[in-house]
Amino acid sequence: MNLLTDDIKVLLKRLAIPASVGTLFQTLYNVVDTYFAGKISPEALSALSKSFPIYFIIIGTCIGVTVASTSLIANSIGESDEKKTLNYFTHSIYYGILIAILIAYIGLTYADDIFDIMVTTPEVKSLGLEYTNIIFAGSVVFILVVSLNSLLHAEGDTKTYRNLLILSFFLNIILNPILIFGFMYIPAMGVKGIAIATIISQSICLFIIFIKILKNKRVKELTTDFFIPKFLYFKNLFFQSVPITISISASSFAFTVVIAYVGNFGEYAVAGYGAGERFIHVMLLPVLGLNTAIVSIIGQNFGAKNFDRIKEAYFTAIKYGVSIMIVSGIIVYFIADIIIGLFSSNLEVIDSGKQYLKIQTFAFPAYTIFFMCNGFFIGLKKAEYAMASNLIRNFVIPVIVYYIAVEIKVALTSFFWLWSISNITYSALILLFVIFFIKNKLDKSSTVVQPRN
Repeated sequence: MNLLTDDIKVLLKRLAIPASVGTLFQTLYNVVDTYFAGKISPEALSALSKSFPIYFIIIGTCIGVTVASTSLIANSIGESDEKKTLNYFTHSIYYGILIAILIAYIGLTYADDIFDIMVTTPEVKSLGLEYTNIIFAGSVVFILVVSLNSLLHAEGDTKTYRNLLILSFFLNIILNPILIFGFMYIPAMGVKGIAIATIISQSICLFIIFIKILKNKRVKELTTDFFIPKFLYFKNLFFQSVPITISISASSFAFTVVIAYVGNFGEYAVAGYGAGERFIHVMLLPVLGLNTAIVSIIGQNFGAKNFDRIKEAYFTAIKYGVSIMIVSGIIVYFIADIIIGLFSSNLEVIDSGKQYLKIQTFAFPAYTIFFMCNGFFIGLKKAEYAMASNLIRNFVIPVIVYYIAVEIKVALTSFFWLWSISNITYSALILLFVIFFIKNKLDKSSTVVQPRN
């Protein structure tokens, strides 16, 4: 496939569908973890729910590294600069290792304090730390997988990563019950088993993608010069990835704020919220797939100065994403109680989770706006715009919502409505800003620069 010339609609389908399928299994991976935690106890389910904002620091870092690397490599491919392409690839690996060490230190040092912020009981906190300590100790595995995969994504290959995620999902299904509940000579590890299963699955994926990369035509052109660290590439990766990492990791703050308020209604309410939030991630799969697609499409076309194709990719992705999320929201609304019931039989857990899930369905289309905005600016190498957008959404708005909720002492359901409405309102503002940017920046650039095919 050619990202510079092929039909945009065809490209979005060919790139987004494999990415969505891959992300499906990645998300189901977390859903399975949540499911098995619920089988241990409601307290274990609450622990995993409260661990998610902390674990999301790793997820945010992985997204930052892979999106930044993919964008810079895709731009280099669009410019037909093979030397730059390979330098960004090798430096993304170095950069990923350095970032992983930093993230591991932060997680192992401060997880305890984050659990305290979320008003956690000693039992739930202990279970949560058992999980997060193992996850952060193995964080380098997660980041190396996405660092290696960045080259494949930039080339338009989303199938390899999809297959890896499918593999890790099934490995996780096999390993989770064995390590959680014990089997033959393997002792029952409880929540620790969930974390260990994750690390083992990811390690196997790392080995496989390493073998795949060794067979890549571009990688075969690598010489020792490409492995000599160069400040320029580290600098560009840093300034492209850090805004993304900060903005995505900011979601941890939003989760923490929501859990801090929901926690006032008990650990079972938190467990229900956590189950609902995990399922929402399943519903976001098409949007995440479209986001992956437009980063690659926009990245290459920006490098080639094809501005009309950039606009077409963005607005087509918006149309597809909003349509899908409206349909998904309608379906989820009517089966919300059944969905939460899969994670727990506790009536309090089901009630809070059902309420959250139903209310959030009204904000489903808004998620398309958030993610497409991020993909649009990242593809244009304007990561600072994506960061600003996410910081407002994940820092400013949660603080405002929390303050309002505390001041007027809203009920749990009212808090969920307040959170949903704030997301819908902000998505409308984001869409208007992107349209303004296109008319005042991109359109003006296209009048003075001839596209290069």
